[in-house]
Amino acid sequence: MSSLAAFVRTIDRINDVVGRATAWLTLAMVVITFVVVILRYVFSIGFVWMQESYVWLHGIVFMVGAGYTLLHGGHVRVDIIYREAGSSYKAWVDLCGALALLMPVIVMIWWVAWPYVASSWSRFEESREAGGLPGLFLLKSVILAFCIGVGLQGLSLAARSILVLAGRMEFVGKDDQEAAET
Repeated sequence: MSSLAAFVRTIDRINDVVGRATAWLTLAMVVITFVVVILRYVFSIGFVWMQESYVWLHGIVFMVGAGYTLLHGGHVRVDIIYREAGSSYKAWVDLCGALALLMPVIVMIWWVAWPYVASSWSRFEESREAGGLPGLFLLKSVILAFCIGVGLQGLSLAARSILVLAGRMEFVGKDDQEAAET
């Protein structure tokens, strides 16, 4: 169980660092959007690469930050019963959900995305727009990064659930710990 606990802590730490680093891209996205608007509407100047850059950053933030969001319970969850349930019930739901729903979807996304990304890499695909950004193949690779981040966090969620079911209450979610203390 100690290796399972170490796995959970390691994956959680990695996704936390990646998520916090990715969050800074939102600042870059806002600044670039502001500059695009000022250049376009004040100076009547436009750059396709600059417009594409904030759209690409938006995609990167959502795809790369998805593991961080899963770590902190930010994804949509139907919690009619889940919210008020005990920690062992939540652990069972999380375990079954991660293994039966999340992991198969992540594997399917990887399976479908791999040829798409590989094809893009094989020709070093660039933007179709004149003056657009080079390196579209790098942006498409973010799909695989999404699968890795969310997949690892899903495995961490399953492992955390196993630890909670085994009585390791330090792995109970923060909301459940606060509810138990009151």
